[in-house]
Amino acid sequence: MSKFTAHPADDIAIATIRALAADVVGKANSGHPGAPMGMAPVAHVLFTRFFNANPKNSKWFNRDRFVLSNGHACALQYILLHLLGYKLSMDDLKQFRQIDSLTPGHPEAGHTDGIEVTTGPLGQGFANAVGLAIAQAHLGATFNKDGFDLINNYTYVFTGDGCLMEGVASEAASLAGHLQLGNLIAIYDDNHISIDGDTAVAFTEDVEKRFQAYGWQTLHVDNGDSDLEAMYNAILEARKEKNKPTLIRLRTTIGFGSKQQGTHGVHGSPLKPDDIQALKSKFGLPADQSFYVPKETYDAYHEVAARGAKLEAAWNDLLASYAKKYPNEHAELTRRIAGKLPDGWEKSLPVYKPSDAAQASRKLSELVLTAIVPKLPELVGGSADLTGSNLTRTKTMIDFQPESTGLGSYKGTYIRFGVREHGMGAIANGLHAYGGIIPFVATFLNFVSYAAGAVRLSALSKHQVIWIATHDSIGLGEDGPTHQPIETAVHFRAMPNLDFWRPADGNETSAAYYSALTRKETPSILSLSRQNLPNLEGSTIERALKGGYVVHEVEGEDLTIVSTGSEVSIALEAAQKLNGEGIKTRAVSLPCWSIFDLQPAEYKLSVLRSGAPILAVEALSTVGWQKYSHEAYGLTGWGASGPYKKVYEKFGLTGPNIAEVGKKVVDFYKKKGGEVVSPLVKAIESIAGNHL
Repeated sequence: MSKFTAHPADDIAIATIRALAADVVGKANSGHPGAPMGMAPVAHVLFTRFFNANPKNSKWFNRDRFVLSNGHACALQYILLHLLGYKLSMDDLKQFRQIDSLTPGHPEAGHTDGIEVTTGPLGQGFANAVGLAIAQAHLGATFNKDGFDLINNYTYVFTGDGCLMEGVASEAASLAGHLQLGNLIAIYDDNHISIDGDTAVAFTEDVEKRFQAYGWQTLHVDNGDSDLEAMYNAILEARKEKNKPTLIRLRTTIGFGSKQQGTHGVHGSPLKPDDIQALKSKFGLPADQSFYVPKETYDAYHEVAARGAKLEAAWNDLLASYAKKYPNEHAELTRRIAGKLPDGWEKSLPVYKPSDAAQASRKLSELVLTAIVPKLPELVGGSADLTGSNLTRTKTMIDFQPESTGLGSYKGTYIRFGVREHGMGAIANGLHAYGGIIPFVATFLNFVSYAAGAVRLSALSKHQVIWIATHDSIGLGEDGPTHQPIETAVHFRAMPNLDFWRPADGNETSAAYYSALTRKETPSILSLSRQNLPNLEGSTIERALKGGYVVHEVEGEDLTIVSTGSEVSIALEAAQKLNGEGIKTRAVSLPCWSIFDLQPAEYKLSVLRSGAPILAVEALSTVGWQKYSHEAYGLTGWGASGPYKKVYEKFGLTGPNIAEVGKKVVDFYKKKGGEVVSPLVKAIESIAGNHL
């Protein structure tokens, strides 16, 4: 690109953005005006000089990606989207932070046109940006050919002091440096202000040196308030570096133009009316007009939009030529962009008979991956340094690594995340947000808790991320309470739009993968055992896909035992013993509560029916089971270290003891008398789980 050339509208456009930021937050009487006002110049330089996108088609695949990691500054992003001509009107800006508006309090992907990822929880967007950059590097290496540089976009991320204090950003930055992601450019708003005041109270490290240690190129601009040429040159220099991500430290004044500029008073509170009027006068805008946009500002941004439309048209022509020369690759690329799975892929899922050998569900997961990975090249992921325990790397996989390391290539689909669970989860959200990729990530179930913030944003943002979470109970044995998840399932089962699967055998494991791969707007956690599990009589993929089904049926029952995962076989052993003693006992497997909740009421009541007490059994906390059972037996405290069978015995999770517990339940309800109604029958909540 050429040297910086000033545009006649530069100053008025930046002034417009700053004034609009004050107006947007002021009208809502809520929000953060300071960062938008401070970052207005660099945002203007980035979007008018470098950023490639078409506002009339926000999903153009080769667009540059922009992430506002400091999501509290979203007034800035909304203003830019409006000026560029995305589907965001001036009336939408006036509805900032109001119910059902397109301008919520923090950016939400899938809600507002032009927003790539949901940000606000600090550091998450930074890590998402690393995922977006990995996705581009992988898809570019996979599909680009000589003369067909189809996938070559940059990812730009705005980030602040708060983001860079968060561990998730550090994890992601460390990995990005190792992976040599030259397509990633982070612009750090170094304004020295956080909610508590000057960052001198808590954040005094040399950020540039830290990022240099990660393997990043670092640049800095000392005057981020007005030196447009320096900002331009820094971004230009960042784009030239192909083997390192770049951090540009930009020294800005928070709330520039306000009477409170440079203080935390302008960080998270609206400006007073007289302050807004004064700053408009200072910037040459009419002090008595709100939401004022000069024609010169609109014209400058419409020029950018027109450039983006031409870029997409040229790209579409290139794609059409690519189709003629490389029809197979074109078909595969367009299939993946459309998010369509290959026809018949599900036929490769393993199917089991009761006579098949017992295996740990983590091993069953490996067998599924071995079968489907050759059919689904869009599966890209890895483990947080637990590959040999999670069993996630199949023999056909190549590591995603820079070729210079000699460890793999960008064509590889297996990512070595290192011990960075939180970063891994947030990076996976970015991988999915890019498109053309279904990410999977793996660790022990207990350590998915480290990544809970990222999992929550997967669910909120509808990112189809698959978590392979092994060693899922006290069944991991000797590692003891530090590694044994007790409360983890409760947390994730309570999370909206998240499927938590705990399969009991091979067919249920295959069903969990089928569901995770076809539920395109829902993340899944596959909770998998370390210990061997027998294949069940009556289990099928089809039945398991209902989220719950009867594995042992009797009529006129005295008791139903419902369970999940490794405890289903224990429930069946108890049921067999009880039936042998004349106590009629059914057994139900409930591998995924959220999927079961989606089934018709009639079906659910046929599985967990009225007429007899229902006892839940699980080697986890029993919290939440009251929705499906009258009684629950499980862990009320932490686990224990020892051989897993001994640990199960210690806590009474054996067939004979559950049979004794079952007898107590039956006796209690017989003495109590009266009709035993299914817990699914509620007064104020419909059977589908939706409030009436």
